[in-house]
Amino acid sequence: MTISTSVDPAGLVATTVAVTERSELIAFAGSAGWLFSDETGGIAGRGEALRISLPHGLSDPADLEATTATLRSIASFDELGRPGCGPLGLGALAFDPAEPGYLVVPAVVYGRDGDVSWVTTVGPVDSADPHAGARSVATSSWPAEPMGSSPERFSLAPTLSHAEWQGIVAGALDEISCGTFDKVVLARRIDIEADRDFVVTEVLERLKALYPSCMLFKMEDFIGASPELLVRRRGREVDSHPLAGTVARSGDGRDDERLVASMMGSAKTRREHQVVVDAIAGGFRPLCEALEVPDTPSVMSMRNVSHLASHIRGRLAADAPSVLSLVATIHPTPAVGGYPGETALRYLQKVEGFDRGRYAGPVGWFDSRGDGCFALGIRSARVEGRHASIFAGNGIVAGSDPASELAETQLKLQALLSALVRP
Repeated sequence: MTISTSVDPAGLVATTVAVTERSELIAFAGSAGWLFSDETGGIAGRGEALRISLPHGLSDPADLEATTATLRSIASFDELGRPGCGPLGLGALAFDPAEPGYLVVPAVVYGRDGDVSWVTTVGPVDSADPHAGARSVATSSWPAEPMGSSPERFSLAPTLSHAEWQGIVAGALDEISCGTFDKVVLARRIDIEADRDFVVTEVLERLKALYPSCMLFKMEDFIGASPELLVRRRGREVDSHPLAGTVARSGDGRDDERLVASMMGSAKTRREHQVVVDAIAGGFRPLCEALEVPDTPSVMSMRNVSHLASHIRGRLAADAPSVLSLVATIHPTPAVGGYPGETALRYLQKVEGFDRGRYAGPVGWFDSRGDGCFALGIRSARVEGRHASIFAGNGIVAGSDPASELAETQLKLQALLSALVRP
Protein backbone atom coordinates (compact mmCIF):
# COMPACT_ATOMS: atom_id res chain seq x y z
CA MET A 1 0.00 0.00 0.00
CA THR A 2 1.46 3.37 -1.01
CA ILE A 3 -1.31 5.71 0.18
CA SER A 4 -0.54 7.89 3.20
CA THR A 5 -2.74 9.59 5.75
CA SER A 6 -2.32 12.78 7.75
CA VAL A 7 -3.22 11.02 11.05
CA ASP A 8 -3.68 7.40 12.13
CA PRO A 9 -7.26 6.48 11.12
CA ALA A 10 -7.37 3.86 13.89
CA GLY A 11 -7.24 6.74 16.37
CA LEU A 12 -10.49 8.24 15.06
CA VAL A 13 -14.14 7.54 15.73
CA ALA A 14 -17.08 8.47 13.48
CA THR A 15 -20.59 8.92 14.84
CA THR A 16 -23.68 9.28 12.65
CA VAL A 17 -27.04 10.39 14.04
CA ALA A 18 -30.33 11.07 12.30
CA VAL A 19 -31.61 14.66 12.32
CA THR A 20 -35.04 16.09 11.71
CA GLU A 21 -33.99 19.65 10.89
CA ARG A 22 -33.18 20.24 7.20
CA SER A 23 -30.17 22.43 6.50
CA GLU A 24 -29.12 24.09 3.28
CA LEU A 25 -26.15 22.16 1.92
CA ILE A 26 -24.42 25.19 0.40
CA ALA A 27 -24.73 27.16 3.64
CA PHE A 28 -23.47 24.20 5.68
CA ALA A 29 -20.36 23.82 3.51
CA GLY A 30 -19.71 27.57 3.49
CA SER A 31 -16.73 29.05 1.71
CA ALA A 32 -14.16 26.68 3.24
CA GLY A 33 -15.99 23.32 3.16
CA TRP A 34 -16.80 20.54 0.71
CA LEU A 35 -20.03 20.02 -1.21
CA PHE A 36 -21.54 17.46 -3.56
CA SER A 37 -25.29 17.62 -4.18
CA ASP A 38 -27.99 16.70 -6.67
CA GLU A 39 -31.78 16.96 -6.94
CA THR A 40 -32.41 14.41 -4.18
CA GLY A 41 -29.90 15.60 -1.58
CA GLY A 42 -26.16 15.46 -1.11
CA ILE A 43 -23.20 15.79 1.20
CA ALA A 44 -21.71 18.91 2.80
CA GLY A 45 -18.59 18.82 4.98
CA ARG A 46 -16.61 21.11 7.25
CA GLY A 47 -13.18 20.78 8.81
CA GLU A 48 -10.62 18.08 8.11
CA ALA A 49 -10.29 14.98 10.30
CA LEU A 50 -8.07 13.04 7.89
CA ARG A 51 -6.37 13.51 4.52
CA ILE A 52 -5.66 10.48 2.34
CA SER A 53 -2.92 10.92 -0.25
CA LEU A 54 -2.94 9.01 -3.53
CA PRO A 55 0.62 9.36 -4.86
CA HIS A 56 -0.26 7.46 -8.04
CA GLY A 57 -3.69 8.98 -8.55
CA LEU A 58 -6.10 6.42 -9.97
CA SER A 59 -3.42 4.30 -11.61
CA ASP A 60 -2.72 1.83 -8.75
CA PRO A 61 -5.69 -0.53 -8.05
CA ALA A 62 -4.22 -1.59 -4.69
CA ASP A 63 -4.16 2.02 -3.51
CA LEU A 64 -7.83 2.51 -4.33
CA GLU A 65 -9.04 -0.52 -2.38
CA ALA A 66 -6.71 0.47 0.47
CA THR A 67 -8.34 3.90 0.52
CA THR A 68 -11.74 2.36 1.24
CA ALA A 69 -10.11 0.08 3.84
CA THR A 70 -8.71 3.21 5.51
CA LEU A 71 -12.25 4.44 6.13
CA ARG A 72 -13.20 1.01 7.51
CA SER A 73 -10.37 1.28 10.04
CA ILE A 74 -12.11 4.28 11.62
CA ALA A 75 -14.36 3.13 14.47
CA SER A 76 -17.95 3.91 13.48
CA PHE A 77 -21.24 4.25 15.36
CA ASP A 78 -23.97 4.67 12.78
CA GLU A 79 -27.69 4.98 13.51
CA LEU A 80 -28.77 4.72 9.87
CA GLY A 81 -26.43 2.28 8.12
CA ARG A 82 -27.09 3.61 4.62
CA PRO A 83 -24.83 4.85 1.81
CA GLY A 84 -23.27 8.18 2.71
CA CYS A 85 -23.33 7.55 6.47
CA GLY A 86 -20.28 6.87 8.61
CA PRO A 87 -16.87 8.30 7.68
CA LEU A 88 -16.75 9.75 4.17
CA GLY A 89 -14.00 10.70 1.76
CA LEU A 90 -14.61 13.62 -0.59
CA GLY A 91 -12.53 15.19 -3.29
CA ALA A 92 -11.76 16.04 -6.88
CA LEU A 93 -9.05 14.05 -8.64
CA ALA A 94 -7.07 15.05 -11.69
CA PHE A 95 -8.10 14.41 -15.26
CA ASP A 96 -4.80 12.56 -15.78
CA PRO A 97 -5.36 9.26 -13.93
CA ALA A 98 -1.66 8.99 -13.04
CA GLU A 99 -1.45 12.45 -11.44
CA PRO A 100 -1.15 12.41 -7.62
CA GLY A 101 -4.18 13.52 -5.65
CA TYR A 102 -5.83 13.35 -2.27
CA LEU A 103 -9.20 12.89 -0.61
CA VAL A 104 -10.42 14.49 2.60
CA VAL A 105 -12.47 13.01 5.45
CA PRO A 106 -14.34 16.04 6.88
CA ALA A 107 -14.62 16.48 10.64
CA VAL A 108 -18.35 17.20 10.30
CA VAL A 109 -20.71 16.08 7.53
CA TYR A 110 -24.34 16.92 6.95
CA GLY A 111 -26.01 14.50 4.55
CA ARG A 112 -29.43 14.33 2.98
CA ASP A 113 -31.05 11.66 0.82
CA GLY A 114 -34.67 12.42 0.00
CA ASP A 115 -36.51 12.82 3.31
CA VAL A 116 -33.67 11.36 5.42
CA SER A 117 -31.01 13.63 6.93
CA TRP A 118 -28.05 12.92 9.18
CA VAL A 119 -24.92 14.38 10.76
CA THR A 120 -21.60 12.54 11.06
CA THR A 121 -18.74 13.76 13.23
CA VAL A 122 -15.20 12.36 13.08
CA GLY A 123 -12.70 12.98 15.87
CA PRO A 124 -10.12 11.38 18.18
CA VAL A 125 -11.18 8.20 19.99
CA ASP A 126 -10.24 9.69 23.37
CA SER A 127 -12.43 12.76 22.92
CA ALA A 128 -15.65 13.33 24.87
CA ASP A 129 -18.68 11.08 24.28
CA PRO A 130 -18.92 10.99 20.45
CA HIS A 131 -22.68 10.45 20.53
CA ALA A 132 -23.14 13.58 22.60
CA GLY A 133 -20.82 15.49 20.27
CA ALA A 134 -22.69 14.40 17.16
CA ARG A 135 -26.07 15.22 18.68
CA SER A 136 -24.78 18.62 19.73
CA VAL A 137 -23.76 19.33 16.13
CA ALA A 138 -27.09 17.97 14.87
CA THR A 139 -29.09 20.34 17.03
CA SER A 140 -26.88 23.39 16.44
CA SER A 141 -27.92 26.18 14.11
CA TRP A 142 -25.10 27.24 11.81
CA PRO A 143 -24.63 31.01 11.80
CA ALA A 144 -24.76 32.74 8.46
CA GLU A 145 -21.30 33.26 7.03
CA PRO A 146 -20.37 36.94 6.60
CA MET A 147 -19.89 37.69 2.92
CA GLY A 148 -18.20 40.51 1.08
CA SER A 149 -19.62 42.32 -1.90
CA SER A 150 -19.62 40.49 -5.21
CA PRO A 151 -17.28 41.82 -7.92
CA GLU A 152 -18.62 44.23 -10.51
CA ARG A 153 -15.89 44.51 -13.15
CA PHE A 154 -14.28 41.63 -15.01
CA SER A 155 -11.66 40.95 -17.69
CA LEU A 156 -11.59 37.72 -19.71
CA ALA A 157 -8.66 36.18 -21.57
CA PRO A 158 -8.53 32.80 -23.37
CA THR A 159 -5.33 30.77 -23.17
CA LEU A 160 -5.54 30.41 -26.97
CA SER A 161 -7.14 32.73 -29.52
CA HIS A 162 -10.12 31.55 -31.55
CA ALA A 163 -7.92 31.07 -34.59
CA GLU A 164 -5.28 29.15 -32.64
CA TRP A 165 -7.84 26.79 -31.11
CA GLN A 166 -9.52 26.16 -34.47
CA GLY A 167 -6.09 25.38 -35.84
CA ILE A 168 -5.65 22.72 -33.15
CA VAL A 169 -9.01 21.23 -34.11
CA ALA A 170 -7.92 21.12 -37.75
CA GLY A 171 -4.70 19.39 -36.70
CA ALA A 172 -6.68 16.81 -34.73
CA LEU A 173 -8.84 16.14 -37.78
CA ASP A 174 -5.67 15.45 -39.78
CA GLU A 175 -4.57 12.95 -37.11
CA ILE A 176 -7.98 11.27 -37.24
CA SER A 177 -7.78 10.96 -41.03
CA CYS A 178 -4.34 9.34 -40.61
CA GLY A 179 -5.74 6.82 -38.13
CA THR A 180 -3.92 8.11 -35.03
CA PHE A 181 -7.16 8.02 -33.03
CA ASP A 182 -10.91 7.92 -33.67
CA LYS A 183 -11.84 10.75 -31.30
CA VAL A 184 -10.13 13.36 -29.16
CA VAL A 185 -11.74 15.86 -26.77
CA LEU A 186 -10.13 19.29 -27.03
CA ALA A 187 -10.76 21.78 -24.24
CA ARG A 188 -10.51 25.55 -23.87
CA ARG A 189 -9.67 27.57 -20.77
CA ILE A 190 -10.78 31.15 -20.17
CA ASP A 191 -9.14 33.14 -17.36
CA ILE A 192 -11.21 35.75 -15.53
CA GLU A 193 -9.98 38.53 -13.26
CA ALA A 194 -12.43 40.51 -11.15
CA ASP A 195 -12.14 43.77 -9.24
CA ARG A 196 -12.59 41.94 -5.92
CA ASP A 197 -12.91 38.41 -4.59
CA PHE A 198 -15.65 36.17 -5.91
CA VAL A 199 -18.24 35.18 -3.30
CA VAL A 200 -18.20 31.44 -3.90
CA THR A 201 -21.39 30.61 -2.00
CA GLU A 202 -23.29 33.12 -4.15
CA VAL A 203 -21.82 31.59 -7.30
CA LEU A 204 -22.96 28.14 -6.12
CA GLU A 205 -26.46 29.42 -5.39
CA ARG A 206 -26.67 30.84 -8.92
CA LEU A 207 -25.47 27.56 -10.42
CA LYS A 208 -28.08 25.70 -8.40
CA ALA A 209 -30.82 28.01 -9.66
CA LEU A 210 -29.64 27.94 -13.28
CA TYR A 211 -28.95 24.19 -13.50
CA PRO A 212 -31.12 22.43 -10.90
CA SER A 213 -30.78 19.01 -12.55
CA CYS A 214 -26.97 19.06 -12.38
CA MET A 215 -24.66 17.76 -9.67
CA LEU A 216 -23.33 20.76 -7.79
CA PHE A 217 -19.86 20.53 -6.27
CA LYS A 218 -17.26 22.49 -4.37
CA MET A 219 -13.96 20.87 -3.53
CA GLU A 220 -11.75 23.63 -2.13
CA ASP A 221 -11.15 26.04 -5.05
CA PHE A 222 -12.77 23.75 -7.66
CA ILE A 223 -16.48 24.31 -8.25
CA GLY A 224 -19.05 23.41 -10.86
CA ALA A 225 -22.44 22.05 -11.90
CA SER A 226 -21.85 18.79 -13.74
CA PRO A 227 -24.58 17.19 -15.86
CA GLU A 228 -22.63 13.93 -16.26
CA LEU A 229 -22.69 11.04 -13.81
CA LEU A 230 -19.47 9.05 -14.09
CA VAL A 231 -20.18 6.25 -11.57
CA ARG A 232 -22.62 5.70 -8.72
CA ARG A 233 -22.52 2.56 -6.57
CA ARG A 234 -25.14 1.60 -3.97
CA GLY A 235 -24.45 -1.89 -2.73
CA ARG A 236 -24.32 -4.07 -5.82
CA GLU A 237 -26.17 -1.57 -8.02
CA VAL A 238 -24.02 0.54 -10.34
CA ASP A 239 -24.91 3.13 -12.93
CA SER A 240 -23.36 5.71 -15.23
CA HIS A 241 -25.03 8.39 -17.35
CA PRO A 242 -22.60 9.50 -20.08
CA LEU A 243 -23.24 12.44 -22.39
CA ALA A 244 -21.76 12.94 -25.85
CA GLY A 245 -23.27 15.03 -28.61
CA THR A 246 -24.51 18.57 -28.07
CA VAL A 247 -26.87 20.98 -29.79
CA ALA A 248 -27.90 24.52 -28.86
CA ARG A 249 -31.36 25.34 -27.49
CA SER A 250 -33.12 28.27 -29.12
CA GLY A 251 -35.84 28.92 -26.55
CA ASP A 252 -38.51 28.18 -29.12
CA GLY A 253 -40.18 24.78 -28.67
CA ARG A 254 -40.54 23.95 -32.37
CA ASP A 255 -37.01 25.04 -33.20
CA ASP A 256 -35.66 22.98 -30.31
CA GLU A 257 -37.51 19.90 -31.53
CA ARG A 258 -35.98 20.41 -34.98
CA LEU A 259 -32.50 20.83 -33.52
CA VAL A 260 -32.82 17.70 -31.37
CA ALA A 261 -34.14 15.69 -34.32
CA SER A 262 -31.15 16.84 -36.36
CA MET A 263 -28.78 15.74 -33.58
CA MET A 264 -30.49 12.35 -33.25
CA GLY A 265 -30.29 11.87 -37.01
CA SER A 266 -26.62 12.86 -37.31
CA ALA A 267 -24.40 9.86 -38.08
CA LYS A 268 -21.37 11.81 -36.81
CA THR A 269 -22.98 12.66 -33.46
CA ARG A 270 -24.41 9.17 -32.94
CA ARG A 271 -20.99 7.67 -33.69
CA GLU A 272 -19.34 10.01 -31.17
CA HIS A 273 -21.90 9.03 -28.54
CA GLN A 274 -21.68 5.29 -29.17
CA VAL A 275 -17.91 5.27 -28.67
CA VAL A 276 -18.46 6.56 -25.12
CA VAL A 277 -21.25 4.10 -24.33
CA ASP A 278 -19.25 1.14 -25.63
CA ALA A 279 -16.19 2.09 -23.58
CA ILE A 280 -18.12 2.39 -20.29
CA ALA A 281 -20.15 -0.76 -20.90
CA GLY A 282 -16.95 -2.61 -21.79
CA GLY A 283 -15.38 -1.53 -18.50
CA PHE A 284 -18.39 -2.56 -16.42
CA ARG A 285 -19.27 -5.83 -18.16
CA PRO A 286 -16.55 -8.05 -16.59
CA LEU A 287 -17.55 -6.77 -13.13
CA CYS A 288 -21.33 -7.21 -13.46
CA GLU A 289 -23.63 -10.22 -13.40
CA ALA A 290 -26.20 -8.12 -15.33
CA LEU A 291 -25.85 -4.94 -17.37
CA GLU A 292 -28.48 -2.83 -19.16
CA VAL A 293 -27.19 -0.69 -22.04
CA PRO A 294 -29.74 1.35 -24.05
CA ASP A 295 -29.88 0.62 -27.78
CA THR A 296 -30.81 4.24 -28.52
CA PRO A 297 -29.73 7.38 -26.64
CA SER A 298 -32.18 9.72 -24.96
CA VAL A 299 -31.97 13.51 -24.83
CA MET A 300 -30.94 15.54 -21.78
CA SER A 301 -32.09 19.14 -22.12
CA MET A 302 -30.53 21.89 -20.05
CA ARG A 303 -30.91 25.65 -19.97
CA ASN A 304 -28.94 26.40 -23.13
CA VAL A 305 -28.02 23.05 -24.70
CA SER A 306 -29.33 19.52 -25.23
CA HIS A 307 -27.15 16.40 -25.08
CA LEU A 308 -27.41 12.82 -26.22
CA ALA A 309 -27.42 10.67 -23.08
CA SER A 310 -27.47 6.96 -22.23
CA HIS A 311 -28.23 5.62 -18.75
CA ILE A 312 -26.20 2.45 -18.19
CA ARG A 313 -27.30 0.29 -15.23
CA GLY A 314 -25.81 -2.89 -13.84
CA ARG A 315 -25.81 -5.35 -10.96
CA LEU A 316 -22.28 -5.96 -9.72
CA ALA A 317 -20.90 -9.40 -8.96
CA ALA A 318 -20.67 -10.37 -5.30
CA ASP A 319 -16.94 -9.52 -5.08
CA ALA A 320 -17.36 -6.14 -6.81
CA PRO A 321 -14.75 -3.43 -6.27
CA SER A 322 -15.32 -0.11 -4.52
CA VAL A 323 -16.67 2.94 -6.30
CA LEU A 324 -13.14 4.37 -6.52
CA SER A 325 -11.98 1.26 -8.37
CA LEU A 326 -14.99 1.51 -10.67
CA VAL A 327 -14.03 5.11 -11.41
CA ALA A 328 -10.50 4.01 -12.28
CA THR A 329 -11.85 1.26 -14.55
CA ILE A 330 -13.52 3.72 -16.95
CA HIS A 331 -11.79 7.10 -16.44
CA PRO A 332 -11.01 8.97 -18.60
CA THR A 333 -13.94 7.99 -20.78
CA PRO A 334 -14.03 8.97 -24.47
CA ALA A 335 -16.50 11.70 -23.41
CA VAL A 336 -13.65 13.75 -21.91
CA GLY A 337 -10.46 12.23 -23.34
CA GLY A 338 -10.91 10.41 -26.60
CA TYR A 339 -10.45 6.99 -28.13
CA PRO A 340 -8.15 5.11 -27.89
CA GLY A 341 -7.68 6.66 -24.47
CA GLU A 342 -3.92 6.56 -23.94
CA THR A 343 -3.19 7.87 -27.43
CA ALA A 344 -5.71 10.70 -27.03
CA LEU A 345 -4.32 11.62 -23.60
CA ARG A 346 -0.77 11.91 -24.93
CA TYR A 347 -2.01 14.09 -27.79
CA LEU A 348 -3.91 16.41 -25.45
CA GLN A 349 -0.85 16.90 -23.28
CA LYS A 350 1.07 17.94 -26.39
CA VAL A 351 -1.36 20.36 -28.05
CA GLU A 352 -3.97 21.65 -25.60
CA GLY A 353 -1.88 24.51 -24.24
CA PHE A 354 -2.64 24.16 -20.52
CA ASP A 355 -2.68 21.62 -17.70
CA ARG A 356 -6.27 20.50 -17.12
CA GLY A 357 -5.67 19.75 -13.45
CA ARG A 358 -9.00 18.63 -12.01
CA TYR A 359 -11.06 19.79 -14.98
CA ALA A 360 -12.90 16.73 -16.43
CA GLY A 361 -11.58 14.55 -13.60
CA PRO A 362 -13.71 12.56 -11.13
CA VAL A 363 -15.36 14.58 -8.36
CA GLY A 364 -17.52 13.14 -5.59
CA TRP A 365 -17.59 11.03 -2.43
CA PHE A 366 -17.19 7.46 -1.15
CA ASP A 367 -17.87 5.65 2.12
CA SER A 368 -16.43 2.72 4.06
CA ARG A 369 -18.80 0.27 2.32
CA GLY A 370 -17.29 1.13 -1.07
CA ASP A 371 -20.45 2.99 -2.07
CA GLY A 372 -20.38 6.50 -3.44
CA CYS A 373 -21.03 8.85 -6.32
CA PHE A 374 -18.63 10.55 -8.74
CA ALA A 375 -19.47 13.04 -11.47
CA LEU A 376 -17.18 14.33 -14.18
CA GLY A 377 -15.68 17.70 -13.23
CA ILE A 378 -17.04 19.49 -16.29
CA ARG A 379 -19.02 22.76 -16.48
CA SER A 380 -16.45 23.73 -13.86
CA ALA A 381 -14.17 26.52 -12.67
CA ARG A 382 -11.17 27.05 -10.46
CA VAL A 383 -11.81 30.09 -8.24
CA GLU A 384 -9.11 31.68 -6.08
CA GLY A 385 -9.86 35.09 -4.64
CA ARG A 386 -10.50 37.47 -7.54
CA HIS A 387 -9.13 35.04 -10.14
CA ALA A 388 -11.08 32.27 -11.88
CA SER A 389 -10.51 29.89 -14.76
CA ILE A 390 -13.40 28.23 -16.59
CA PHE A 391 -13.25 25.26 -18.94
CA ALA A 392 -15.20 23.60 -21.73
CA GLY A 393 -14.35 20.82 -24.16
CA ASN A 394 -15.67 19.21 -27.35
CA GLY A 395 -15.31 15.77 -28.87
CA ILE A 396 -13.60 15.91 -32.26
CA VAL A 397 -14.35 13.10 -34.71
CA ALA A 398 -14.24 12.69 -38.48
CA GLY A 399 -16.58 15.28 -39.98
CA SER A 400 -16.15 17.86 -37.20
CA ASP A 401 -15.97 21.50 -38.29
CA PRO A 402 -13.52 23.79 -36.39
CA ALA A 403 -15.84 26.83 -36.43
CA SER A 404 -18.83 24.80 -35.23
CA GLU A 405 -16.74 23.21 -32.47
CA LEU A 406 -15.62 26.66 -31.30
CA ALA A 407 -19.25 27.82 -31.15
CA GLU A 408 -20.18 24.75 -29.11
CA THR A 409 -17.49 25.47 -26.51
CA GLN A 410 -18.84 29.02 -26.23
CA LEU A 411 -22.28 27.60 -25.42
CA LYS A 412 -20.83 25.34 -22.74
CA LEU A 413 -18.74 28.14 -21.22
CA GLN A 414 -21.95 30.09 -20.60
CA ALA A 415 -22.77 27.75 -17.71
CA LEU A 416 -20.02 29.17 -15.50
CA LEU A 417 -19.87 32.60 -17.10
CA SER A 418 -23.51 33.25 -16.20
CA ALA A 419 -22.80 32.40 -12.56
CA LEU A 420 -19.45 34.16 -12.19
CA VAL A 421 -19.69 37.29 -14.35
CA ARG A 422 -22.47 39.53 -13.04
CA PRO A 423 -21.70 43.13 -14.09
